[in-house]
Amino acid sequence: MLEQVKASPEVRKWALAAAPGLFVFLWSTGWISARAAAIDSDPLTFLAARFAFAGLGFAVLAAAMRAPWPRQRSAVAHAMMSGVLLHALYLGGVWWAVGQGLPAGISAVIAATQPIMTAILAPFLLRERIGKRQWAGIALGFVGIVIVLAPRIMAASSADFAKLQAALLVNLGAMISVTLGTFYQKRFIPTGDLRTTALLQYVGAVPVVLAAAYLLEPMRLALSWSSVATMLWSVIAISLGAIMLYLWLIREGAVSKSASLIYLVPAASALEAWVLFGETLIPLQIAGIAVTVAGVALATRR
Repeated sequence: MLEQVKASPEVRKWALAAAPGLFVFLWSTGWISARAAAIDSDPLTFLAARFAFAGLGFAVLAAAMRAPWPRQRSAVAHAMMSGVLLHALYLGGVWWAVGQGLPAGISAVIAATQPIMTAILAPFLLRERIGKRQWAGIALGFVGIVIVLAPRIMAASSADFAKLQAALLVNLGAMISVTLGTFYQKRFIPTGDLRTTALLQYVGAVPVVLAAAYLLEPMRLALSWSSVATMLWSVIAISLGAIMLYLWLIREGAVSKSASLIYLVPAASALEAWVLFGETLIPLQIAGIAVTVAGVALATRR
């Protein structure tokens, strides 16, 4: 398919225009998949199965395309470790939090502040200087998060508050994990084939998520039509489709278009959760999402 896009300038032009928006849509459905999976399956158990199927998909893809493998053991270990940070701890934390009742839209807002966390850690890990505009964006993003969360926290009972607090902390920890994973990958995996790297990441992620599922869950994995459809969508559309689409955007030099649209993910997830599950946001929370998006955009603007 990608070769056909290359062969036709008109089709390639149309694809480059449509691909960033399609990527954002696919990525935003990750939180919807977590919400749907939690209906009749345990989230970590479901996620472990998803990672296993996604790894199998990348294995078939790498074999069919004869993708090169890392030659050094250290490269293999680094790829697996990045999978622990980027997949097991990040997605595992997000899926567990959503499974505990944290609304998908709110979880997406927290995850969207990852660029702000990157800006905060950059001076310590990369010795990058943060300017006044970046600090203003960080502060604005934090205010937006408080606005989004405040009505939910104030309306919760003491028992619900403890459960909500745990879900929020785990979701925050997941966001920190993906931030550290991004730095880790930049530091230790600057080169290498992304297809085999993705496969090794899932190889590293599966045992960690499976162990967490064994310790924390009854390990229910339903075989209903909804769970099968969610699994197919999660593996094909998100783990394979969205990732391959993003790699194609990188190769075609259209990453900047995706970077600006990525701020629409929280709003898209909130809208999808409202349509599919009836999750609602009051006008104050919608305003908080807008403030958070503005803060992230300001903190990451070059």
